[in-house]
Amino acid sequence: MPYSKLENKEKIVLNLTVEVYLQTGRPVSSGYLAQKINYTVSPATIRNVMAKLEQEGYLHQPHTSAGRIPTDEGIRFYVNNLLNETLYATPESVKICPEELSVDSGELDLLLLQVSQILANNSDNLAFVISPHISQVNFDQVKFVKLKDNKVMIVLLSTFNLVQTEIFETQTLFTQTELDRAAQYINQNFRGKNLAFVRDYLFRELPRLKMKYEDLVEKMIALLKSYPSPEKERGKIFLQGTARLLDKAELFDFQKLKSLFQNFEEKANLVRLLSDLISLERVKVIIGSELQLPEIADCSLILSHYGYRNQILGSLGIIGPKRLPYEKIIPLVDNVARYLTRTITILEKGVEL
Repeated sequence: MPYSKLENKEKIVLNLTVEVYLQTGRPVSSGYLAQKINYTVSPATIRNVMAKLEQEGYLHQPHTSAGRIPTDEGIRFYVNNLLNETLYATPESVKICPEELSVDSGELDLLLLQVSQILANNSDNLAFVISPHISQVNFDQVKFVKLKDNKVMIVLLSTFNLVQTEIFETQTLFTQTELDRAAQYINQNFRGKNLAFVRDYLFRELPRLKMKYEDLVEKMIALLKSYPSPEKERGKIFLQGTARLLDKAELFDFQKLKSLFQNFEEKANLVRLLSDLISLERVKVIIGSELQLPEIADCSLILSHYGYRNQILGSLGIIGPKRLPYEKIIPLVDNVARYLTRTITILEKGVEL
């Protein structure tokens, strides 16, 4: 039965059952709910309502003599109410001190690491922040630095005045002079764009550009071909609070928790999963089986995105057991995401590489 078809008393009983279960972790009885609402409704009436909610898939009775616990569908109903009723009305639930979130270093990675620490500390769960891939960030300046063998480091100053770096291997050997010429050409012609745009433009306009720039464009094409294609590009992930999940091991199936930690170690898989979940919603909540991935069936994910002007740069959020204090975590994730977006947006240009 769709949520909208539930009667008002069914919604009240369902919400209250989920709320009590999230606090206690134990099956909830009709007698306990009657006591919670000062017996304004009899235990027998509540029992009948709970039986109907069980038939509709919102509640589950572990044993015939036990109370009932919410299914993922039941928790989803509760969370949707929170999202609809409290997200936009909730005052900021976390105060970020200036020393907690410093941009003095000018490094985007350090800023995102600080954000992941704030999320972990305020949620007491695992926090993640995914950075934008360097090729997707609009730049003010870009520089290529030759390292040993066939490795090159990109140093990119974004239009929001934070620096990103990345090292990759090239298929062609370059001198530092050639790399400097490539950077000079890109800075003069593509300031305010991103490297993915530059690569696509050069590939598309290669015949025309070769007539004018000859070997320079050939070298830049070779350099950019060494870089991963856009569909393979993923940002870095910053994880904080892994030990906090171990402290809650009793809330997870051990094998699923083990698989989850293996995903943490194989960060590329985790980045791929979480990047695919980015949406335009201010906060997105994914509960247990909704992702149809066994290793996170005991988890809930609460995530949001951050950006610069109209560009989404990355995502951030919390991974924890399904018994999360959603009324606290949802506004926390929302507030931190908006704070990070504001921090990035107000930065001034002016740093030279």
